[in-house]
Amino acid sequence: MKENVESSGGSATITPSQQIMASSAGALLTSLFVTPLDVVKIRLQAQSKPFSKGKCFVYCNGLMDHLCVCVNGNSKAWYKAPGHFRGTTDAFVKIIRNEGLRSLWSGLPPTLVMAIPATAIYFTCYDQLRDVLIPIMGGNAESASVVAGATARFGSATLISPLELIRTKMQSRPLSYKELRLCIQSSVAKDGWLSLWKGLGPTVLRDVPFSAMYWFNYELGKKWLCQRYNTPEATFTIHFMAGAASGSIASVLTLPFDVVKTRRQIEVGELEVFNNSQKRSTSTWRVMNTIMAENGFKGLFAGLIPRLIKVAPACAIMISTYEFGKKFFRKLNSEQQLKTL
Repeated sequence: MKENVESSGGSATITPSQQIMASSAGALLTSLFVTPLDVVKIRLQAQSKPFSKGKCFVYCNGLMDHLCVCVNGNSKAWYKAPGHFRGTTDAFVKIIRNEGLRSLWSGLPPTLVMAIPATAIYFTCYDQLRDVLIPIMGGNAESASVVAGATARFGSATLISPLELIRTKMQSRPLSYKELRLCIQSSVAKDGWLSLWKGLGPTVLRDVPFSAMYWFNYELGKKWLCQRYNTPEATFTIHFMAGAASGSIASVLTLPFDVVKTRRQIEVGELEVFNNSQKRSTSTWRVMNTIMAENGFKGLFAGLIPRLIKVAPACAIMISTYEFGKKFFRKLNSEQQLKTL
């Protein structure tokens, strides 16, 4: 199956495998850029409310979420003992001075393990679906983008969900692969195969609307910027600007579901770590009501600025790198076709 790239302004086609390579490169660059922001954010949070041993916290690189467990005093912990920082800039300076530059990329391996396959599946499926839907929808790229984006995000989230659960179990306590297999078998035997998709609901409620809004606004923004700058084909800068703007809008509108998912992840992690048999609220709407009862309506929009600081550049870097990669492969394939002729 080949990709129709007429909408991108090219005559050559690129294969799904080349789309996977382009999206994987985007995920890698995004993770490399955003990880230091998350490290600093967690260190600042830790000094105001230190995590106790075994306490779970959520790490997000703008593409995928990662639930980690703090083991204070262990050199293999995700982060070292909290320091005393006056702000973001002070944290960057002191972490680099006292712990070295590499410490800003703590936790990068688990990020890449989850982000790269999830992003590759998502972006490749999106492009393939969009190219199929555009002629069906009478050439309306924006409408096709909404449907393709929502469908691709739902599919990738569903496929990755069991891996998220396995990663959570492995991070909650040291497990050999044999113990992990027995743990999963026990869970499946007790609650059925659907137990591997626990927590999928809040993920879908947040990510599917985010994806639909993101791609719709991205297509509109890209078209508007091309008209404004009078260019027939979107440049790297246009892709970057449209990605940042659309990511920011989608982040604000879907933040309540992100807050719910964060709380759900922490609760699941605590149940794993402390073997807590106490039942937690499983309904997304019930969790929302609890948050509003505790912190008011503004509680549903907690962490808005940090989320924008991470997601906006992450979306911009991801989409511009992906489009650049597709353009590179398109040019490469075109040259190979000319040589063959």
